[in-house]
Parts: sequence; C-alpha cells; structure tokens
Amino acid sequence: MPERRSRPPLGSPFHLLVLLCSFALCAYAGVRLLDGDWLMITVWFVGAALIHDLVLLPLYAAADRALVTVTAGRTAWVNHIRVPAALSGLLLLVWFPLITGRVSERYASVTALSADGFAARWLLITAALFAGSAVLFAVRVGRRRPGAGD
Repeated sequence: MPERRSRPPLGSPFHLLVLLCSFALCAYAGVRLLDGDWLMITVWFVGAALIHDLVLLPLYAAADRALVTVTAGRTAWVNHIRVPAALSGLLLLVWFPLITGRVSERYASVTALSADGFAARWLLITAALFAGSAVLFAVRVGRRRPGAGD
C-alpha cells in the first residue's frame, strides 16, 4: 500500500494567502464598523449572540423536536417543513423592525420610501415558500409510487 503524504496543517501556500487576506479584510471591516459608536456596536453584537444562544436556539430546537415528534420521524415531511420555516424565520429576523413597523418613520426619512407592506410581503413570501415546498413534496411522492407515470 502506498504511503500517504501528510498535509501541512495550514494547507497549501495559496490557501494560507487566501486565509491571511480574509483575516485582513475582516480586520479592516471591523475597524471601519467600530469607528463610530464602538461601545454600542459591541454591546449590540454581544447581546445578539447571547439572545441567539440563550433564547432563540432553545426555542427553534424545541420546535424542531416537536415537529419530528408530530410527524413520527418521517424525514421527508420534516425536511419539507424545516426549510421554508427556516427561511421564513431568517427573513423575519432580518426584517423584524420593518415588519413590526417599529422604525417606519426612520426608514422613510433615510430612504424616502414607504415602510408600509413589509408584514404583508413577508406573509406572502412565507406562504409561497410553504406552497413551493408542498408542490415539491407532492411531486416527489408522486414519483415514488409504484406504477406512477406508466
């Protein structure tokens, strides 16, 4: 059996160069981000990490566990619910202030656009995600049936 050559711990020189450039870009972005109100940005960043780890992660882990229990572990069903729910949740997380209308005046003054309709559009996108997933599930189930398409 031929002897395998061990790889260097950091990979090839090109990999090391790309990694160093990535760190340099992150450092530059961090310096630019923290140039203004660094204390509030740091508090927000740490708070967001804590809220995610201590509140949101247990909530969506419990919801996923309940989904697996309700569907009796049928992974085909579970995955067709998980994906649109995760995408909808991500959209809600990103656009939460505009969906709830908390920053409507500020958004309008900065962008000169109306903040109306974000909640309706989020609901429509969520419905479209679940409908698309349901259609995909139906197509996959239809293909699995014996004699389907004969």
